Amino acid sequence: MKQRIAIDMDDVMADTHAKFVRLYLEGEMPRYTLDELKEKSFHELFDEDEYRAISQRVYEPGFFRDIPVMEGAQDVMADLMERYEIFIATAAQEFPNSLREKWDWLHEYFPAISWRNYVFMGDKSILNTAYLIDDMPRNLRTFQGEGLLFDALHNREDTGFRRVKSWQDIAKVLL
Repeated sequence: MKQRIAIDMDDVMADTHAKFVRLYLEGEMPRYTLDELKEKSFHELFDEDEYRAISQRVYEPGFFRDIPVMEGAQDVMADLMERYEIFIATAAQEFPNSLREKWDWLHEYFPAISWRNYVFMGDKSILNTAYLIDDMPRNLRTFQGEGLLFDALHNREDTGFRRVKSWQDIAKVLL
């Protein structure tokens, strides 16, 4: 029997930060450059109103449907599937449109992963897998297996978990 891995979507498989950056730069008179947005998190750069405005974009229809795939995710995922049973564990109830859009996104970009292995949830503490790859430390804190923290601007201060900086790092750890 293969070991199981649960993998988060947003900012792990899907480059959600890149989508927010694109929306911000396309907006009215952005104050920051692409380079600045790659160096610091929105929390560090934006005032409360700016942060609230960009954060609200997740409620718009289509937001989750066209997020770019994280570099290396498709190739490494194919290799992982040979050795592990893969489950996609993603929050989908918080934002009304995300459930269907995430399902469609997974079906398009990761067609080899069965819909039976999609876990749309709120609380990841219920997961029973050997590993959880996630960008949110709070999800790893309540996880019973080994948590791998996927590197992101919003979690770079956290040192409580083994950090993977890319899909190539995931391959080194798990393959």
